[in-house]
Amino acid sequence: MADMHEPPAQKGRILLISVIAAIGGFLFGFDSGVINGTVDALQLAFDSDAVGTGFNVASMLLGCAVGAFFAGTFADKFGRKPVLMVTAAAFIISALGSGLATSSFQFVIARVIGGLAVGAASILSPAYISEIAPAKIRGALTTLQQLMIVIGLFIAFLSNYLIAGSAGGASEVFMAGAQAWQWMFWVEVIPASIFLFGLMLIPESPRYLVAAGMLEKAKAVLSSLSLSESVEQTIEDIRSTLRTDRKPSLSDIFAGAANKIHPLVWVGLGITTLQQFTGINVVFYYGATLWQAAGFTEADALLQNVISGSVNVLFTFVAIALIDRVGRKPLLMIGALGQAVMLGILALLFQSGTVLEDGGLDLGGNGIFALLAANGYIAFFAVTWGPVMWVMLGEMFPNQFRGAALAVCGLVHWSSNFAVTMTFPIFLANFGLGVSYGIYAFFGLVAYVFVKRYVVETMGRTLEDMSRDAMTH
Repeated sequence: MADMHEPPAQKGRILLISVIAAIGGFLFGFDSGVINGTVDALQLAFDSDAVGTGFNVASMLLGCAVGAFFAGTFADKFGRKPVLMVTAAAFIISALGSGLATSSFQFVIARVIGGLAVGAASILSPAYISEIAPAKIRGALTTLQQLMIVIGLFIAFLSNYLIAGSAGGASEVFMAGAQAWQWMFWVEVIPASIFLFGLMLIPESPRYLVAAGMLEKAKAVLSSLSLSESVEQTIEDIRSTLRTDRKPSLSDIFAGAANKIHPLVWVGLGITTLQQFTGINVVFYYGATLWQAAGFTEADALLQNVISGSVNVLFTFVAIALIDRVGRKPLLMIGALGQAVMLGILALLFQSGTVLEDGGLDLGGNGIFALLAANGYIAFFAVTWGPVMWVMLGEMFPNQFRGAALAVCGLVHWSSNFAVTMTFPIFLANFGLGVSYGIYAFFGLVAYVFVKRYVVETMGRTLEDMSRDAMTH
């Protein structure tokens, strides 16, 4: 798309389309967060042991990697819009099925379906937005994905709190003879239905239409999105970055006579892996453990999680304001160092704490500093690596293999998420909080070096300009 200013009507239309696509991010966040208020109730409902309960909670991740991988390839084959609509339907089926489940097996099946939807939404929503947005505001619009993720998490926590509070507990009857935990899942049907119906109103990605040879439809979409540029020239720009003999496919990520994976794909894999290895999900998934170790009561620890969620939302707005002014690469570098420093402070504080007889940690008067450092880490993440990774993945790959590259990066992203989530308790048991957080701080330094050396700035450039550059290297 052009860098020129769009007329107000087109700006409003592009914003509305982007918000509808970003509802996928909201459902991503809601589906990830809703499980947190239901754990004990699920154990009672299904009479499951600790291992079974843990699998109930983690089962969504089984679908996430698969959903992310196949969504990218299916989006290249069938289009972005149809796959997003299937994703919305999967969210609805998962929400209904999770609440209706009468056994762990049924519940896990429903959650895996939800995982497929989360994985698909995690890559397709930002990719679609990047393909319909003007270059000048593409970063801010794509950052809507991360904003909706954190809002979805917050709404899930709030919804769980209100429902459980009204019922007197997650296992108590709330309405229509159903227990509170069931309604916690069923609430998701509302935003998922809005997502499905909203998708019916938005156009297919013009870049997919050109790749599929549907030029007249592509022209119609481009004309509806922009009046400030030549539609014919844009079509030619897109076509120049595609192979004309066939649609994009997974094999396109292999480049050159040596048939090796394209260097840009390796850069994308590095970004998505390092976002996880710098410890964000340790801070969120094990937040209560951290706060209690810092000397807070269980009730206060849950309150601190709400505060951390609010910090995440607030600083994501800051990211929207900065990403198309400062640039992607500088934000990633600043964030990598900032996160490393905050985690390094946490590591030193935890290492200097006194281990209690029950295995807990007494930080003495340093508890408040641990609280500030942890929220400082979240603030750095929310402004930088949280949203910028999704923006970069949505715009850095050439038109010819964007879907395929996103499929591979999505698979690695969720696999990295799973690896960090599973290994942190092992680190904690064997090395303690201090060394564990030191490991993630080290990866922050690795991330800084990686971005400085390998990541190329994409701010303000059209997808076609970047596609041509990528395909000539």
